[in-house]
Amino acid sequence: MGEVLTAKRKGELQELTARLGVEFRDLTLLHKALIHSSYANEAKEKNIVHNERLEFLGDAVLELASSTYLYMHFPQMPEGQLTKTRASIVCSTSLAELARTLHLGDYLLLGHGEEMSGGRDRQTNLEDVFEAVIGAIYLDQGWDTAKDYVTRQLMPLFKQVEQGAILKDYKTILQEVVYQEAQQTVSYELVGTSGPDHDKTFTFNVLVTGKVMGTGTGRSKKEAEQKAARQALEKLTNKK
Repeated sequence: MGEVLTAKRKGELQELTARLGVEFRDLTLLHKALIHSSYANEAKEKNIVHNERLEFLGDAVLELASSTYLYMHFPQMPEGQLTKTRASIVCSTSLAELARTLHLGDYLLLGHGEEMSGGRDRQTNLEDVFEAVIGAIYLDQGWDTAKDYVTRQLMPLFKQVEQGAILKDYKTILQEVVYQEAQQTVSYELVGTSGPDHDKTFTFNVLVTGKVMGTGTGRSKKEAEQKAARQALEKLTNKK
């Protein structure tokens, strides 16, 4: 499927624009945002463009829009805290969840193998397509509309920042809790990896003074360690 959209695809895209709340001038931009590289690679036509360039653009729009909001609404927050807060908001898990809310996975064009292996609900695919859609909105509607759209989508997370509930650096919190008692230590141990190189999953144990207190699995080592630390904190809190 190239630049000329079928009536069926146009109908699907118009349905999605209603979900998004954005009226596209050029529906082919939204169409491109929904083409996974596996679909482009398997297609008979050679002129199909997948969504990775739009994803690149959308990532930049997301970063600037979220940075602008945080800068304007949290004037007392220092630079280091702004950086951490933005990272906790515009993270893979948050973006994938926003994509699920918008049902973006339903409109993705995937290759056969990706489809059969659960790619429609894969976190990386959902994160990427959300960013690609933002890139398409930016190209179609301009900066102001794209910024306003990102702000609306992220508003529940911005509200959590206002309430002090978004920054969950469980590793730092666990370290502070454990080090309240003398001679206690915290360490992390990689106990397993699975999946292909482009889609690895990591499992870590967290040890408090040599004893396993939590286990976490994630798409990055950092995410797995954070989940392990969170589990350890819950155990330590329940003990008190």
